[in-house]
Amino acid sequence: MAEIREKVDVCVVGAGHAGCEAALACARMGLNTVIFTVSVDSIALMPCNPNIGGSSKGHLVRELDALGGEMGKVIDKTFIQSKMLNRSKGPAVHSLRAQADKADYTRTMRSVLENQDNLTIKQAEVCELLSDEITLEDGTVKKKITGVKIYTGAIYEAKAVILCTGTYLKARCLCGEAITYTGPNGLQPANYLTDSLLKLGIEIRRFKTGTPARMDKRSIDFSKMEEQLGDEVVVPFSFSTNPDDVQKEQVSCWLTYTNEKTHEIIRNNLDRSPLYAGVIEGTGPRYCPSIEDKVVKFAEKERHQVFIEPEGIHTNEMYVGGMSSSLPEDVQLAMYRTVPGLENCKIVRNAYAIEYDCINPKQLYATLEFKDVEGLYSGGQFNGSSGYEEAAVQGLVAGINAALFIKNKPQIVLDRSQAYIGVLIDDLVTKDNFEPYRMMTSRAEYRLLLRQDNADLRLTKIGYEAGLVSEETYKKVLKKQELIDSEVERLKSTLIGANKEVQRILEGIGSTSLKTGTTLAELICRPELNYELLSEIDVNRPENMPKDVIEQININIKYEGYILRQLKQVEQFKKIENKKIPRDINYDDVASLRIEARQKLKAFMPINVGQASRISGVSPADISVLLVYLETYKYTENS
Repeated sequence: MAEIREKVDVCVVGAGHAGCEAALACARMGLNTVIFTVSVDSIALMPCNPNIGGSSKGHLVRELDALGGEMGKVIDKTFIQSKMLNRSKGPAVHSLRAQADKADYTRTMRSVLENQDNLTIKQAEVCELLSDEITLEDGTVKKKITGVKIYTGAIYEAKAVILCTGTYLKARCLCGEAITYTGPNGLQPANYLTDSLLKLGIEIRRFKTGTPARMDKRSIDFSKMEEQLGDEVVVPFSFSTNPDDVQKEQVSCWLTYTNEKTHEIIRNNLDRSPLYAGVIEGTGPRYCPSIEDKVVKFAEKERHQVFIEPEGIHTNEMYVGGMSSSLPEDVQLAMYRTVPGLENCKIVRNAYAIEYDCINPKQLYATLEFKDVEGLYSGGQFNGSSGYEEAAVQGLVAGINAALFIKNKPQIVLDRSQAYIGVLIDDLVTKDNFEPYRMMTSRAEYRLLLRQDNADLRLTKIGYEAGLVSEETYKKVLKKQELIDSEVERLKSTLIGANKEVQRILEGIGSTSLKTGTTLAELICRPELNYELLSEIDVNRPENMPKDVIEQININIKYEGYILRQLKQVEQFKKIENKKIPRDINYDDVASLRIEARQKLKAFMPINVGQASRISGVSPADISVLLVYLETYKYTENS
């Protein structure tokens, strides 16, 4: 029988949020790319929550956008409600969150892929990874990826492969006693690739996540719930989106609560929950627990929040946020109907848990390339994370690095002081993650520097140098930085006297009078004042200063002391982060290393001393020993 054999540069396996970003990055960097999906209708699918962003996740989307990714642009076109979270707190934790029209989001992202040069969409199940063995300079033998084979037998030869399989590998969905061997939303699972991964020596683990029921909007009594409105002035996710284009009429979300009756029904039926009956094998996410988990683990709580969110403009389906479950259908209906406003609810789609195969991410470099298989990259939930945003940024980084690998150029590694993306990937590859990983602002040590508002200033240069950001966009960012710096300097050097006119203006805007002269910058430091409020005093200010520039000016001046302190911390961090560890290091040669440290370092193979210091089981004393050895190693190598 004739065999179909095609040659491409990159194969991307899976077309979820990670796969879309990976494929677009490779294609936009000039590589012939094919993206495989079990169903073209599932491209950029949102099988769970109908939103993009949220606390810390909003940071990820803005960073992705600054690097040249697509998610921010698509949600700006398809959102139906938008909110900037944590406005009452400092700018470090402000995060955008937008409700998406799920069908429109999928349709829009699919259109982007379909019209992207160098990119082909292929509906097919990849069942096998193809590889050769290569001998390295030191004589060790390593595998090198050569392509993929699909279920029909066709072979696609490739220089790199990116795995973005999401929750599809050997997936099964559980709803009480009913178990169906499907992917999310009843889609076809991928049942064959796991065996090929095991043959390559890749460690596989089993994780679990879940989703709540979807309700018929017509069966819900919203009068018993609290209405949740979007922002009056919407801030776009993408730095390239015109703010005027996102000011539109928004839909409402709704807040209600569980109660003791809800909890009683759950407790009385725990023996029928696959989670507590031992049927579920996979480990679930700590920070997005099912309602069964909440009732058991937080028994002292009298109620839990329930958010009722629309799935889109042209559907009556409503998402019941905060009540994911794997309980049987009859128990689900009973517990949902105890919630105020849901007394007569009708379930369109039952809640379910889904189990799937994924990897232990310690097998990856921070570039998201497998340590033992050259040219094989991965991103998304397959790497043991959770969430659309976490998936998208990993897909983007994997795509950029696969393209750079093929072009024989240095690959990018974002560190913890550069981006939330750097924190996410560093946590995945250096820490033992025994549950689906979720990004949180508290995980970022330098979060005052890594704000969502300055992602373009931090990362656009990297996207430009990789070939994903246009020169025009990059020049705009350079101009923005120049405006910020020059205006901050002007404000610091502009003296204001304590004359009657100034005192009158300050009193009029609710600020205390001056006892002596000061600078405009020092006035902006007052909690009640900002750049805009001082327009009457600041007679020489430039006209038509952009809003995003004004935002940076206010933050840079008000938080200058804290920012300088964090920059000093980053300086110390960089010293140890810049101490590279040779890839061919033999930790058995490092005398005085404790056995546990030696084992952990061999398992994780960190690329620098900073990474090594964050591995559980490696002590400060072990790092001191390693630093001494590296100095000796460097001396020996150079002599």
